[in-house]
Order: sequence, then structure tokens, then C-alpha cells
Amino acid sequence: MGRYIIRRLLQAIPLLILVSVVVFILIHLLPGGPERVLFNPRLSAAAREALKVRLGLDKPIWLQYVFWLKGAVTGDFGNSFADGQLVISDIGARVPATIELFGAALLFALIIAVPLGIISAVRQYGLADYSITILGYFGISMPIFFFALIMQEIFSVKLGWLPDFGRSSDADFATGFDYFLDYLLHLILPMIVLSLAFMAGWSRYMRSSMLEVIRQDYMRTARAKGLGPVRVLLRHGIRNALIPLLTIVALDFGGIAGGAAVTETIFAWPGLGRLFLDALSARDYPVLLAMLLMSAVVVVLFNLIADVLYGVLDPRIRFG
Repeated sequence: MGRYIIRRLLQAIPLLILVSVVVFILIHLLPGGPERVLFNPRLSAAAREALKVRLGLDKPIWLQYVFWLKGAVTGDFGNSFADGQLVISDIGARVPATIELFGAALLFALIIAVPLGIISAVRQYGLADYSITILGYFGISMPIFFFALIMQEIFSVKLGWLPDFGRSSDADFATGFDYFLDYLLHLILPMIVLSLAFMAGWSRYMRSSMLEVIRQDYMRTARAKGLGPVRVLLRHGIRNALIPLLTIVALDFGGIAGGAAVTETIFAWPGLGRLFLDALSARDYPVLLAMLLMSAVVVVLFNLIADVLYGVLDPRIRFG
């Protein structure tokens, strides 16, 4: 297992280098380039040239990339154009909020999607199957931003049950429990909105996978030996049906990140998704480069985690 993980990590290095090259070139090909963002039109020609030299923009683009990559490997992505702070500091300040929202949405989607997929497969062509299918297509077709606005209108504006923006209230709470409860109330709406589309899609994948597993010979053999249907599903069915779903979850992680940018903006959630959109609108190139590279690293790691979990769920899989 250890040798397999090391080999996969080594194989990911050329891929990440290629991604970094493409991202660096695309960012510098944006209209205007970094110079248009930094240079005040009132600056003199000498001042502009001095600024280009200080920022390394006077060098060829390939040499700029080499210096940027050297700093990125050590965690130095430069300074933000927007606030002048270290890029790694700006990103680090947003990471906890994003991990909380990502983790909650991912867990919530799996907790709902897996049972719905199992029920839909076991009750194939029944009322439960058709109802879950309709809900699944609703979730897949519903735009994230529109669903978020509907949820805000119903639960925040009309009913007043949940906060409509922010990570917590500004009020000072007397006890830690009150603060924790307030945080949970702020988390509920963005978590549900972010998990909707993936919950719907994953339930359909789980249904298809479970239907295939149910028809396998070892499932019929287990039932012939006298095992109850629930025990057969729990002991032999679910673990094998989860294997294809893991691949979809790993591949969809990039889509979750895209949905988080919209969700965090609508709910004013101070996470990485909102930072990315702010950096994009301000043409904050160092922040954009750092976040795009980090996103690629996270996707590669999630795919590696999915591959490792294959062996945990299916003992037949061996890592060479």
C-alpha cells in the first residue's frame, strides 16, 4: 500500500507541473495582463519600468514561471494585488470556513444519497423508486443560484427560521453552546444548497450500482444459505455497490468547488470560493494562480484517496 501511494504521488508530479504551466499561461493571456492591474495610468514611464523590474514582469514569461513555481513549491505565492498581503495568508484565513462547508455538504450528500439509492434499487419500479427518481431529476436540473435564492426567501425571509448570510452573528454570546448553535444555524442553508445537485446525482449512481450488485451470483448464494435480505444487503451488497460511487464522488469534487464559489457568494460565506470570485473580479493574479494550483492538488489527492478506499471496501483489490 505504501509503495503504491508513493508511486501515485510521483506520477502526479508531471501532471501538476503541466497544469501549472497551462494555468500560468492562461492567466497571463487575460486581457490587459498583470501590468494593467498594477500600473496606475498616472505613473511616469520610469516609475512603471521600476515597478515591472521589482515584480519581475520585465523578464520573459518562461522565466517568470520558473520563479513563480520555485516559490510555489515552498509555499510562497507572492503578495496579493488587492490588499498587499501574502497570498498564503489570505488563503489560509479562508480555509477553515471552506473545510467546514465542504465537509458538511459532502457528508450530508452521502448520508442522504446512499440510503435513497439503496431504497430505489430494492424497490425498483415501485412508488418509492419513482418518487426518488423525480426528486433526483429535480436536484440535477435545479441551478444552484436559483435554489439558494428560493431557500433564502422561504426559510429566512418568510419564516425567519434560519440566517440568510454570514458564518455567524455579530452578537456576543454568553456561553460556547449559544455560539455553536448560532454557527450551525448559519451553516444549514449553504450546506443544503451546495449538496443538492451532488446528492441527486449520487443517489442515481448508487441505485445503478446496487441493481448490478443485487443480480450477482454471490448475492443469490447468500440468500440461498438462509441469510435475511437486510443482512445480505448490509454484509455483501452495500460495500461492493459503494466502489463505483467513490469514483464519481472523487471526480465530482471539482464540481463541488465550483458550486461552492456560487454558494459562498450568495450566502456571504467567508470561504475560498468567495475569495476566488473576488480575486477574479479584481484580477488578483497571484491569488488566482495559487488557488487554481491548489485546486488541482486537491483533486489529485481525492482521486488517490478514492483508489485507496477501493482496497478497503473490496478485499479482492490488491495494490502492486
